[in-house]
Amino acid sequence: MSSILLLTSSPRAESLSTPIAVELAEKLKNQNPGSVLVRRDLAASPLPHIDDLFTGAIRKPAEARTAEEVAAVKTSDELVNELFAADTVVISTGLINFNIYSSLKTWIDNVARAGLTFKYTESGPVGLLTGKKVYVVLTSGGVYSQGPAAPLNHAVPYLKSVLGFLGITDIETIYVEGLAFGPEAAEKAIDAAKTRVQEIALAA
Repeated sequence: MSSILLLTSSPRAESLSTPIAVELAEKLKNQNPGSVLVRRDLAASPLPHIDDLFTGAIRKPAEARTAEEVAAVKTSDELVNELFAADTVVISTGLINFNIYSSLKTWIDNVARAGLTFKYTESGPVGLLTGKKVYVVLTSGGVYSQGPAAPLNHAVPYLKSVLGFLGITDIETIYVEGLAFGPEAAEKAIDAAKTRVQEIALAA
């Protein structure tokens, strides 16, 4: 049974990244009867930031952890299991201060686990989350996919770097940009994103 993991991270009620990502995830599910859709709203249900207790616990074998340490990594373990189970991951975020939302960064901090989602070898680190497809829905007021502002887009390079480190290299970004350039530009950007969502779903 295939599994789709949907991660939304915008704290804004009028977010566009969220509904477009939801539409994509639901269309993918509809194209694959019997598939499971798991949703994590990282803004509505914020994850715990990692702390000293957590970082100490993940360096120990599971059987050597105290009850407090087990509790500290419980959510992280659940997130890692969800990610391993997923064949497809849909991530939505706005471009905030040229990068992703902090809620999404916290999810990454919880799933980037040495010995679980990546390992160190004599020839360097190896990602253990191979064979997955990721779609990133990125919204922004300006245009950051190309042009003079592109160097300020740290969100996509960061996601590609950290997910690639974990073994996920098949990543496509759906840009919904130029939203601050007036209603006509915003409508054009939204229509283009929805067209791409439909194309992806039909090809699934």
